[in-house]
Amino acid sequence: MAAALTIPTIVAAYDARVTTRSVQSGKDRNAVYQEFLDPYGSQPMRRIFIARTGSGPLPAPPGISKLPESGEAIVSPKLGEILGANPGARGLVPGRVIGTIAPAGLGGPEELYAYIGTSPASLNQAAPLGHFGAPYARHELLEPSTLDILRFTLGCIVLLPLVIFLAVCARLSGESRARRLAALRLVGLSVKDTLRVNAGESVVAAFVGAVIGLIGYLGVNEVMARIGLPGLRWYPADGRPEGATIVLCLLGCPALAWVVGQFSARRAAQSPISVRRTGESRPPKKYGTWLLVPGLGIIGGYCGMSAIGRDPSGGSASAVLVPGAVLMTGAGLAFGLAPITSWLSRRLASASNSLPLSLAMRRTEVDPGSALRVVTGLVLLVFGASLTQGVLIELDQISRRTSPVQEYGLPISELSPHQRTQLTALEGVRSHGLTAQSWVDTLEEDLPSVQGLVATCAQLAVFTRSTADCVDGKVLRIEDPGFLSDEDARPGAGFPFLLSDGRKLLVSVPRDAVTVHAYDPSEFAGPSLLIPPSLLPRGTQLAGARFVLASSSDPATVRSVLDGIGGVAPTASVEPVGIVIDSLAQLTVIRSLLVVGMVLGLVIGVSAFVVSVADRAMERRGQVAALVLLGARASTLRVVQVVQVLLPLAVGLGGAVVAGWLAESSYLITGGGAVHWDWEGLPLLFACALGVMLAAALASVPMVRRHVDPEHIRRD
Repeated sequence: MAAALTIPTIVAAYDARVTTRSVQSGKDRNAVYQEFLDPYGSQPMRRIFIARTGSGPLPAPPGISKLPESGEAIVSPKLGEILGANPGARGLVPGRVIGTIAPAGLGGPEELYAYIGTSPASLNQAAPLGHFGAPYARHELLEPSTLDILRFTLGCIVLLPLVIFLAVCARLSGESRARRLAALRLVGLSVKDTLRVNAGESVVAAFVGAVIGLIGYLGVNEVMARIGLPGLRWYPADGRPEGATIVLCLLGCPALAWVVGQFSARRAAQSPISVRRTGESRPPKKYGTWLLVPGLGIIGGYCGMSAIGRDPSGGSASAVLVPGAVLMTGAGLAFGLAPITSWLSRRLASASNSLPLSLAMRRTEVDPGSALRVVTGLVLLVFGASLTQGVLIELDQISRRTSPVQEYGLPISELSPHQRTQLTALEGVRSHGLTAQSWVDTLEEDLPSVQGLVATCAQLAVFTRSTADCVDGKVLRIEDPGFLSDEDARPGAGFPFLLSDGRKLLVSVPRDAVTVHAYDPSEFAGPSLLIPPSLLPRGTQLAGARFVLASSSDPATVRSVLDGIGGVAPTASVEPVGIVIDSLAQLTVIRSLLVVGMVLGLVIGVSAFVVSVADRAMERRGQVAALVLLGARASTLRVVQVVQVLLPLAVGLGGAVVAGWLAESSYLITGGGAVHWDWEGLPLLFACALGVMLAAALASVPMVRRHVDPEHIRRD
């Protein structure tokens, strides 16, 4: 609970420091500033250039004592490490580094940030320096809407299973404990006092567990803050729980244990005879199952509308209906397991001729509540995993281009021939090419010009959806049905292209054309001429051209290529076509936090399973001992135990896979993205469900022992 509640606190602490150091324009005539945001590899790098225009005092941002003078720079520790390890990156921070920024002026330890002193003449879009600190959040680690999605998803995959886990632990009805409470009731203790005894034991255990949990979390936070997550590192103080979190953990867990404890011992307090002697239990209530009706009805309705071709995305209603339907479906899966399992067990037991299956089904029929305790955590884990897949797909669509090709444009003037060779050899880079505008004598007149593309047919095919009639070694006119034709590119017209050595290359527009279907946006969407690389004189390039690389659009590949570009040409201006570096960094953070949430949910689900299976084995000791005396073999008892666990688990996981996939699809449909149906993620859900069932079956086998204890059977 502490980890789940502290994740938003870490994000808020990051945003608070970034907001307090935000530079604001003003009327101060003592200095001007200009802010630059550039990618360094796959990380955003922010630089603030400060130029003095007067002799008056200047405000100092958090983390430094004073702003640097011209020729000086103050950088973040991480940027300082990069400058020290990579001499080629010195051009990013002109001037002498005189200090580092303290944590108060940085969002996190990995942030790339610098204050650089310069002259007013070197800034072309400078603004008067006002003060530092904004009245509202700026440059957030996560967008507010994205943070809301993260909170909701963490609530589904962590807090909801956590509540179920606490309820499971508080409702453990081990035979010895239930019989002891019933004995207290029979010797004269009142119903109220019996319930108080049970609740008191639960409260003390929950409080001790909460204290141990908080101490453990504090230690884990100190370690993880220094190790970090992909895309996110934080200061240890940011991850320490706030007072409200500590109060909620130390008081909320015992309070929940007390409330549940009032109900867990009610049978022993109100009907002690049925506990001391084997009594018939009541059938499970079916009220919780009805939550599935509105939940599945809403998400199924959205899926049905999409299936018939109608787009229900947009509108404020879906922002409320879909999360509400997801919560109702999850709660319905948890509360509906017991009645559904009881009904199914009764049918299977009456139709089965197998002794192990009959024993298992009859036991599950008379006590389906134990099945609820055993498998609920794992069922909700699989349900939450499907929802997490949908969140990642939706954020992935928002943060990157939907085409399968990702392009990176760099000014060729900022690259040496050796650097160009290294860039084309980067892992993940599939092709490269040049784009350049034809040379015009003067910009004062509206002279015709065309854009040329220097590439082979094979290179062109990588950058576009399709090509037709392409011939290597000759100039071709480019035709794209998806874009307006260039009126200046008439066959027979000649256009000069300026070379890097000052000479000009005259290219005539031919009649022969290559037909392409370019992606949008793309550096290759718009050029009118395809120029073969062999036409350029050896050792020259087109002046003012852009060097364009292509890779797949997979986020991991994009980050890898951007990091490679940053290592080869750290000072070159990189434009990842169609994506924003901030969005890519946000997607990395979201992935990391959701992985943490899934790990927490896995720990909670497995813990609930282990505790419940152990408790169930304690409950069945008397029955196992009686079956052993009747001649039941060890293999029969183990099969009974495994089947008792697998039946409700199979029912729950089957419902979780179906309901989770529908919930994920409804989320994607209402999100308005290009992907509505996550067919690729469905096999993964089935694989997870089968893995969970296999692990549960193996874990259930050691819970059966054939030791005969007279104490367990003397009453029977």
